[in-house]
Amino acid sequence: MKNKETPQPVTTERLKASLRGEIQLPGDKSISHRSFILSALAVGTSKIHGLLEGEDVLATGKAMQAMGAQTVRQADGTWEVTGRGVSGLTSPDEALDFGNSGTGIRLTLGAMTGCPVTAKCVGDESLSRRPMGRVTEPLEQMGAVFEFHGVARGQLPLTLTSPQRALPIDYVLPVASAQVKSCLLLAGLGAPGITAVTEKQSTRDHTERMLTLFGAKISSTQEGKGLVKGRRIELTGETELLATTINVPGDPSSAAFPMVAGLLSDGAEIRLNNVMVNPYRSGLWDCLKEMGGKIEEENMRDAAGEKVVDYIVKGSELIGIDVPPERAPDMIDEFPILAMAAACARGTTHLHGLAELRVKESDRLAAIADGLKLCGVTVTEGEDDLVIEGCDGPVPGLQGNVPITTHLDHRIAMSFLVLGLNSEKPIRIDDSRMIATSFPNFFELMGTLGAKFIS
Repeated sequence: MKNKETPQPVTTERLKASLRGEIQLPGDKSISHRSFILSALAVGTSKIHGLLEGEDVLATGKAMQAMGAQTVRQADGTWEVTGRGVSGLTSPDEALDFGNSGTGIRLTLGAMTGCPVTAKCVGDESLSRRPMGRVTEPLEQMGAVFEFHGVARGQLPLTLTSPQRALPIDYVLPVASAQVKSCLLLAGLGAPGITAVTEKQSTRDHTERMLTLFGAKISSTQEGKGLVKGRRIELTGETELLATTINVPGDPSSAAFPMVAGLLSDGAEIRLNNVMVNPYRSGLWDCLKEMGGKIEEENMRDAAGEKVVDYIVKGSELIGIDVPPERAPDMIDEFPILAMAAACARGTTHLHGLAELRVKESDRLAAIADGLKLCGVTVTEGEDDLVIEGCDGPVPGLQGNVPITTHLDHRIAMSFLVLGLNSEKPIRIDDSRMIATSFPNFFELMGTLGAKFIS
């Protein structure tokens, strides 16, 4: 058995045959986090089918268990969560460890603010560097009190002491962030009256959809003059949520990796089943189709308040494009893999609006640029943009013995492994352990399609 503390380098080589086959993607990460949290705040026992059992999501589930919810995994993979009701979570006996999960900690801080809870929250080295001020500051306006134990205010570890009764808030998001929006709506469940969040640019709406599924009183309207496509969301607090059954759709952010691998594989034809489609997560698909990607949708249907489809992906000759900044919120997690597609395309790709990438699991903007340069790709890195000169086919690959530095970032790791499938020389990453946080069967599913990796 491999030591979880020991780096696990992986090498990938250019494909000798076209990718072929059909796979079922793991459950969506965003939906899975929210399934645990909302089930814990509901009355009764919810059933969750298709939950993503990655380390990030399971950390959220353990946090809900520690605060009084009952979480049980059945033999068939179904999770049953018996909730505590709105404002029903209780103080845990020990610190809540969120590992690498930014979504888990930010959403849970919101859920805890709506309950009379005191809890210490910790995370791994990467998570402890990420900014929490964007959620702690508005939560303080709702009555939460934070004590920061680390080097800097606004970072983990921290201790939250919730108010006896949260205050409603009317908050305008300074930056587009579904996590901040969701955090405040979850806190608003325990506050009397209306909690409102206005976003200048609409972000993914999974929380709003799932709150509706659980019976919350929530509405949204187009908001304001001069906003790009902004919305105002209003939630009526102290309304009980009722347990329900959730069928978690396949994760589009995970689907992005085999999809790009298929597009870059000459003669490939692969099928990706049960993938969620959401109007606020369509940025990558829009980009890939503009680049000439052959992507077809079949069998659209409903799951967990969302639409799902099956994708047919064929090998394609991609061309460089200009990606506008307003598209960034709809694909913020997919920029690393889009950059790999751009590196193999014909012509220049210019990615705009990337500042948010600098505060993800790593400085993803720098990690993408540095890694592509090591692979022989011409890249210009700006403060919030990236210019990639495509190689019109396979990239040169690593020219020396220095592996790609992943910075313990799962999306950087998977992106460069996909690039290695279309590289003249092998590409090696320094560590693959963190892939389990979001896509635990990545190697298995990619192997099913014909990809080979050497550890």
